[in-house]
Amino acid sequence: MSNIIEINNLSFSYEEGSKTLDGVSFVVEEGSYVTLIGHNGSGKSTLAKVISGLVDDFTGEVKVFGLDVDRKNIKEIRAKLGLVFQNPDNQFVGSTVRDDMAFGLENRCIPTEEMNPIIEKFAAEAGMSEFLDTAPENLSGGQKQRVAIAGILSMSPDLIIYDEATSMLDPVGKKDILRLTLKLKEENPKLTVFSITHDVEEAWHADKVLVLNKGHLVLEGTPKEVFSHSDELEKIHLEAPFIVSLIKALRNNGINVPDNISSEEELEDYLCR
Repeated sequence: MSNIIEINNLSFSYEEGSKTLDGVSFVVEEGSYVTLIGHNGSGKSTLAKVISGLVDDFTGEVKVFGLDVDRKNIKEIRAKLGLVFQNPDNQFVGSTVRDDMAFGLENRCIPTEEMNPIIEKFAAEAGMSEFLDTAPENLSGGQKQRVAIAGILSMSPDLIIYDEATSMLDPVGKKDILRLTLKLKEENPKLTVFSITHDVEEAWHADKVLVLNKGHLVLEGTPKEVFSHSDELEKIHLEAPFIVSLIKALRNNGINVPDNISSEEELEDYLCR
């Protein structure tokens, strides 16, 4: 399996003497779902900017789709990459939701007659069908994030980068977007998702979790491996997912929950039996 993102000894500073990213190294494999979590100021969003070519004065090696992230290759990289920002206002260009989604499809050279079915499909998946003819500025923050996500997903990129893309959504909205992303990955096993998030519940569903603290990568592994370091995570103000905390509490009260339990549904079924 090939690596879609390769980071080797990446460092970056906004100002001299203070590194926002310091010696970061990791890979994201094709078809994987990787989440990057960390407290505010840990360097998460800066990392997204580096990967997508919005910041170029870094040191170290950064490759996406096997290409060095530089001015020579960035156009080719971005043709296969979809980036959803934390603030969706930064990426709206159309006068209506429909126009905005069409703009992205036009850039992918999708024929006009094929656009509407694609737009309507992904607007429905994101729960925004009734707002297709609404101006983006008249939407709430959460609705704007849904539209931005729908627009990127409609373009069928090979790599999706979420940069706190669901931060304005309520818990139900976050679950809707997670379900949609997992569904698309099931339909397209080669789709790679790199999600920068505060949401540890989302991280629990990933294939791999990266933990960033003060510009350093401090933990890396499967969700179970990473969230087993509860004391270390608490020191950097990160909580465990609800299912992890619940299993820990049950075990502390004498209920021996098996290690293979990984979801609330599996736990409920086990306790009922």
